[in-house]
Parts: sequence; C-alpha cells; structure tokens
Amino acid sequence: MARNCDIGGIIRKNQELVFRVAKANGLSLKAISLDSGIPYSTLRTYAGNNGATAIMPIDALYELVGVIPDELLSVLLPEGRSIVRVPDDLDHDAIETMARDYLAAKGAAHHPASPGGREIADCERAKLGGKYAALKAVA
Repeated sequence: MARNCDIGGIIRKNQELVFRVAKANGLSLKAISLDSGIPYSTLRTYAGNNGATAIMPIDALYELVGVIPDELLSVLLPEGRSIVRVPDDLDHDAIETMARDYLAAKGAAHHPASPGGREIADCERAKLGGKYAALKAVA
C-alpha cells in the first residue's frame, strides 16, 4: 500500500510541475481550459490550486494532448517514456534504405576482420553514429 501512496505523490508533484511550467511559458489554466474543454475549476484541482491536488484521469490527459506541448505532458509519464507525435509525411522507402544501410554498417563493424574485431571500434562507432543520425532525420 505504501507503494501506491508513493506513486500518487509522484503523480501529483509532476502534475503540479506541468501546470507551473505551462503557466511560466504563457499558457494559463484559462487558456488550457478553453482549448481542452476541461472546466477551469477541474484544471485547478489537477494543478493543486484548490487545496489537495487531484490525480488527473486518463481522459483528461487525452484532452490535454495538442493543448500542452508533448514534451511537457511527458513529465506525467514514467521515467524514460515520452509522448511523441508520428509525422504525417513519413517516407517509408527512405526509412527502409537508411535502416538497411545502418544494419549493414553495424554487421560489418562486428565482423572479425573489422578494425575492432567483434567489438565496435571508435572509427566504426563514429560511422554508425552518422548513419543513425541520417536514419533519425528521415524517421
């Protein structure tokens, strides 16, 4: 039971942080209310402005997506998780080409005859980093 209390405390603290940072960046609770459809008085309870902070239900988070920036809403998720928008204009052919190029370079870096043998050498790591950056750019 103590574990649930700890999780609840973390959630409340993170919710308060999200609304504080939003306000500091010019996004008031009233503006969030108008854009999300969540009543202002309800948002105040999620932000901790009406006494004890109420834990926001998942449907409220759903309504806040697109209103509060994804990077900020990601604070509400467990560490290592984030809300990411999938681009509308993905070029799947370019992604495939870049992914195959990365995998071929990685396979070559693990070849026994490569500079580091089975381990990835610094020169190979730099090359793989460049291929990863190219892949990430198209994805």
